[in-house]
Parts: sequence; structure tokens; C-alpha cells
Amino acid sequence: MAVTKIYIVYYSLHGHVETMAREVLRGANEVPDVEATLWQIPETLPEKILEKVQAAPRPDDVPEIQGEQLGEADGFMFGFPSRFGVMASQVMTFFDNTSDLWTSQALAGKPAGIFWSTGFHGGGQELTALTAVTKLAHHGMIFVPLGYTFGKGMYEMGEVKGGSPYGSGTYAADGSREPTELEIEQANYHGKYFAGIAKKLKKRSPV
Repeated sequence: MAVTKIYIVYYSLHGHVETMAREVLRGANEVPDVEATLWQIPETLPEKILEKVQAAPRPDDVPEIQGEQLGEADGFMFGFPSRFGVMASQVMTFFDNTSDLWTSQALAGKPAGIFWSTGFHGGGQELTALTAVTKLAHHGMIFVPLGYTFGKGMYEMGEVKGGSPYGSGTYAADGSREPTELEIEQANYHGKYFAGIAKKLKKRSPV
């Protein structure tokens, strides 16, 4: 059976989204005949600013991706922190540089999912996802939401938990909070669930 290639493309300033991305990766690679790989979006902030905000070191084991490389994959999981209810500017810049793919509609029909990190409840756990969908729509990608497929974990009221029917998420608070065990579990499930959908879509004959 042909392998379904999934690119997990993320940007992480303080490490929260990276933690989620690695768990999404683990979940996706649990699906037979799926090959998921991690890619990080290039940084646009100058080193001086990164030092000032105490940015986490970028991992050496995750290569940077350029927009045109998206054409190589069968599906995508995009992860990013929220800025004023939308994806971080680094991710916007990345999508801005995919105009050739948009012109040719090379990504049309390919599935895409999203995951994120926000500071607190009002930081965009749903709004960030909704505004991100516009990028997918213009490329003709098929948005694959998480729905309520995570089961009882979606209804957890005894602890703070990120995520929504649009995808998996975490809260960073002032930067000191790390993804919880439940958020990690949801990210793993999200990767596995998305990979299963992507695999089914690849098996379908072209229209």
C-alpha cells in the first residue's frame, strides 16, 4: 500500500507548540502506512527581540520548511501560537510565501488540521482556529476538525484544558504553564485521528 505522507508544520516561540507537535507526530505515526514528519516554520524576529522575550532555542532535529515543499505531502497539520486571536505573524508570512501553490491550486483537495497554544481563555482557543481556516480555504485544502471524537476528554470540567472541536490546543498562561497530561493525550489522539482521515482520502480515486 502507498505511504501517506503527512507534514506536521509548526512555529513555536516558547516551546509549547513544539511539545504539542511532537505528540501529534507520535499519534500520526501510529497509523499503519503513514509517514509523518516534523517541520518548523522559519523565524522572522531578529535575535535581539528573541533574547528579550526569552524565546526557547529552536530544535536542531527539526528542519525548517519553505512554502513550496508543501506540495510534496498528502496532508498537513499546522501548529502555531495565537496572537490577538490569529496565528502568529511568522506563520502568516509562511502562508504569504505560498502564492505559487495558490496560483496552481497544487494543495487543493489535500486534508489539513490545526493545533495551537494561547495565553488564557480569552486568547483565542476557537477564534485562532476559525481565522486560520481562511488560509486553508484559499488553497482549496480540506479542513479536518477534531469534532468531539476525543470523547469524554472534550467535556472535562475539573481542570483547565485547551482545544476545541476545531483541533487540539494548550494554554501557556505567562509562559510558565506546560501542556498538561490531558492536553498531550488529546494532541496524540488528534494526530492519530487526522492521519486516519488523510489515509482514507489518499485511497480514494481522483474525481
